[in-house]
Amino acid sequence: MIFPRECKEIGSALAKQKGGNVYFLTRYLIGNGPRGLEITEITPDPHKKGLMRPILQKHSIAEGDEVCLYPEQVQIHDRALLLKLACDTGKRCTVFRGLDEHMTFVCDPDPSAFQLVHIYDICPPLPSLSATIKELEKCGLFGELDICFQHHVGDIRSLNADVYPCRAAGFTRTLDADTVNSGERVAGCMTGEQICREYHQKECNMLDICPLQAVEEEPFIARCCRQERVGTGVRRGQFGTVVHWGATPAAIAAAVNDLIRGWRARQHESPS
Repeated sequence: MIFPRECKEIGSALAKQKGGNVYFLTRYLIGNGPRGLEITEITPDPHKKGLMRPILQKHSIAEGDEVCLYPEQVQIHDRALLLKLACDTGKRCTVFRGLDEHMTFVCDPDPSAFQLVHIYDICPPLPSLSATIKELEKCGLFGELDICFQHHVGDIRSLNADVYPCRAAGFTRTLDADTVNSGERVAGCMTGEQICREYHQKECNMLDICPLQAVEEEPFIARCCRQERVGTGVRRGQFGTVVHWGATPAAIAAAVNDLIRGWRARQHESPS
């Protein structure tokens, strides 16, 4: 797969003939060839000086029917999105125009080149970890990491419990506002069990809804209300990171970066 890391490596020759001097950082040219759109890999002459330099070497990567221009402008820093869209076009090479008119392309797209990260969360109410990561991904915040996400969001309504955690989720009987009777089915977690025992002074049939307890794949990121569990490490035999229930977008972004650093370090250290 050829997927340039930065748009400064890509020059557009769509409005002019190729063959003249190019910006010294340029590594690829997108232009019009005899068969249509063409992507060319080039080497500017390193022995020349100045911003614009002659081309020392060049060869065509893809042209004509192998190449398509994606019809809409996209966030070109969302590399996971571009990879998916490139796969969907069915072409060897897909050219993208950014929201700021910068350009990039993906040639011979390979999803296996990106690390899959598993997200564990629950709803209702809003699964804030899952939703926040989607928003951060849209603005390209994780683009440099070459990762994509799989969202595992459990719906706690499927438990048909007698009592649920809080009114914020829209339930009529909740731990934060109602009396709990002994033996009732309560959708909760370790914290919910403590509330039943210490506040309601009842022993209940607890149905565990903690996202961390649902983890089955690694690397993962999960949401949990227990501060002592926050951080990166091995949980339930899987490597991942845990963020607090109300973690900010900045904290979530930092956790994802810490997770990927730790995961890749482990992969590098593992015997082949």
